[in-house]
Amino acid sequence: MTNQTVGLLNQFVDVGHDFQGLENTFFCSDVATTFDNDTASGTVRWLRRSLKPRMAFNQTVTPYENSKSWEFPPEYPENPESPFSLSFISPRTVRLRVGVRPEPLRDEPSLMLAQPLVCGPVWKATLVEGGVDYRSEFGSVSIRLDPWRIEFRDARGALLTHTVHHTDCVGLLNCDPVPFSHVRRSSDLARRFAASFSLAPNEKVFGCGESFTRLNKRGQKIPMWTCDAHGVQGNGMYKPVPFFLSSQGYGMFVHTTAPATFDFGCSHDATTTLFLGDESLDLYFFIGEPKEVLAEYTALTGRSPMPPLWSFGLWMSRITYKSEQETREVAGELRKHQIPCDVIHLDTGWFETDWRCDYRFSPSRFPNPAKMIADLREMGFRISLWQLPYFTPKNPLYREIIDKGFVVRSASGGIPTEDAILDFSNPEAVEYYQKLLAELLEIGVAAIKADFGEAAPLHGLYASGLSGFYEHNLYPLRYNKAVAEVTQRVTGENIIWARSTWAGGQRYPLHWGGDAENTDSAMSATLRGGLSIGLCGFSFWSHDIGGFVRKSPEGLYRRWLPFGMLTSHSRCHGAPPKEPWAYGETFVEDFRRATELKYRLMPYIYAQAKESSERGLPMMRALFLEYPHDHTSWFIEDEYLFGSDLLVAPLLEESAVRSVYLPPGKWIDYQTGLVYSGSQWHRIKAGKIPVILLVRDGAALPHAAIAQSTDQIDWRSLDLVVFASDANEATAALCLPDDGQLHILQLQLKDGTFHVVDNPLCSKTELTVQRPGKGGFAA
Repeated sequence: MTNQTVGLLNQFVDVGHDFQGLENTFFCSDVATTFDNDTASGTVRWLRRSLKPRMAFNQTVTPYENSKSWEFPPEYPENPESPFSLSFISPRTVRLRVGVRPEPLRDEPSLMLAQPLVCGPVWKATLVEGGVDYRSEFGSVSIRLDPWRIEFRDARGALLTHTVHHTDCVGLLNCDPVPFSHVRRSSDLARRFAASFSLAPNEKVFGCGESFTRLNKRGQKIPMWTCDAHGVQGNGMYKPVPFFLSSQGYGMFVHTTAPATFDFGCSHDATTTLFLGDESLDLYFFIGEPKEVLAEYTALTGRSPMPPLWSFGLWMSRITYKSEQETREVAGELRKHQIPCDVIHLDTGWFETDWRCDYRFSPSRFPNPAKMIADLREMGFRISLWQLPYFTPKNPLYREIIDKGFVVRSASGGIPTEDAILDFSNPEAVEYYQKLLAELLEIGVAAIKADFGEAAPLHGLYASGLSGFYEHNLYPLRYNKAVAEVTQRVTGENIIWARSTWAGGQRYPLHWGGDAENTDSAMSATLRGGLSIGLCGFSFWSHDIGGFVRKSPEGLYRRWLPFGMLTSHSRCHGAPPKEPWAYGETFVEDFRRATELKYRLMPYIYAQAKESSERGLPMMRALFLEYPHDHTSWFIEDEYLFGSDLLVAPLLEESAVRSVYLPPGKWIDYQTGLVYSGSQWHRIKAGKIPVILLVRDGAALPHAAIAQSTDQIDWRSLDLVVFASDANEATAALCLPDDGQLHILQLQLKDGTFHVVDNPLCSKTELTVQRPGKGGFAA
């Protein structure tokens, strides 16, 4: 739906709908009328067309028909011209900009980019018949002038993709596929853009943010619109990101905040069409394999800084702990049952009135929050607090923020929704909001949960001078930034807990997967969402273990636990009860075993986090990210690599045995010690911990002794467990919290024992090298 036909508040804006309107005027890219080889810029002429209904064999279709100008006075060009340009950012990255009006293309400051854009040297230009080729060591981009077409190739000269010209429409209907074009809407004379590119027959597409649908987006139409998805089994997204990568060896980032619809061969199998709400196209094209594409994309939009060590521990929560007494009891029970844990999260119930976020602890139920926080800190716990930027009419801050002009306004000068919604595009509103958070952080609160943020009104007016058409998707990024900056300023740490975001949000870790249902299907969809957002440069991510909506079924909760623990960040949250002792002693033992697995692996996790942060990689990785030349790895969406050395296959159904695909090489079962050959499928049974967990042959995983919190981990003495079936060498990654540097250790087999060749950390930690026994390495 377009914003003209939306019937319900905050529903998708489908920009593609405008390209079906008979009342609109269409302009298809035709020929380049000018081009300067040195500046890689020129002008393109657009062929005017309209959709004309045609009946044939009792069916009506709407192909294009060339049309004449029908404006008055006759001063408007029939076939207008507008500028386009190429900029060369790096040897792998090209920026393509195309306008739809005659005005010059302009650069504006962008919150999505990590820093002001700096272009590299122009790639080597070669004049060819009909155009110009620009080459780097990694690929080329070619401009063809008549017909106007842009082609991208890899270093070997193989075609990656090209823009779709109207003469490429060779089917029975000349409107299939939608060519590279723009539309002028009759309702308001606004323009919308359709950037169409070719798709290869077996091409696969991944990304677009935290998308819960099938991991490969080929055949799907993806709305780029932040919304409260109310679950994880539809096409709504809390975290859309207008970036994707292709199995052909490229990626694209559309630099926009306007609504968009990405059509990956859904409407036409051979075409990707990016329907954009903008009046111009600003697109970054990356050449390379998936890791190389991610490196380029995150160099542009930023990489995730390292969150604090304690954040990698367990977060215990429910909706909601409502008193100091209850909070202390939960902390006591966790320690009594010897369940490692670092964070207790207080959700909507820490105010005097549940859900009414006034940024004040309830004086009747939390009489001394500072002392409570300090006491829990002595026990190894941090406190996280829920909040949101919507102020209900009964909130004591409601009238204040309206009177101070800190809220989103309507065209009439009032507020556009029932709540007063904080306007993060207003610097004074941000300062006011950050002061509220600072007062909490200064008494010892460790993290702020930035919930919601997806409902910035489309019809609202913002202090930036823009409407919600451009601020809606940007709102959660502004929100993330505000929370992250005040947290870093007060605590010195990079940590938030956010539900919504947009491109660039990876700079403000971390985000969780929203309100998952308590079902096997939702667990599977949650996994896809985590893999999908990881493929958009988000290194750190979490989800509600056991699901959110209702009480977690015990069997599901048990199987979800190791999946949650083998994610960068682990939180049990949702409808009560979430505490393991509410399910009985056997479940407590299972819960403890899964949690201890994570705490034992904390040195491995911390090192992998460091590497992911530095390189813009996700900790939770689709198999093809590490194995891009393995054909089958591109099809796997129900298992993942946790860092570079662990393969995780969660039990997504009530069975201890499942089929697992293993990439090339040998793999060793962490729990049983069994060795499996790669590049094939296996039926594998889980061990005591209900998950399939395998280690890459030749990996040495650093382990710590079990501790009740990360504060208590003894980093001075670590075990280096070598998983090697017949290898004579092994490698390990290690990063000590007080050192902060990533070290790659080499190990060699000598006299039947592995030895560290050189340990640059020998003055800081003693490494005991060992190998798992025949029965595997006990967690």
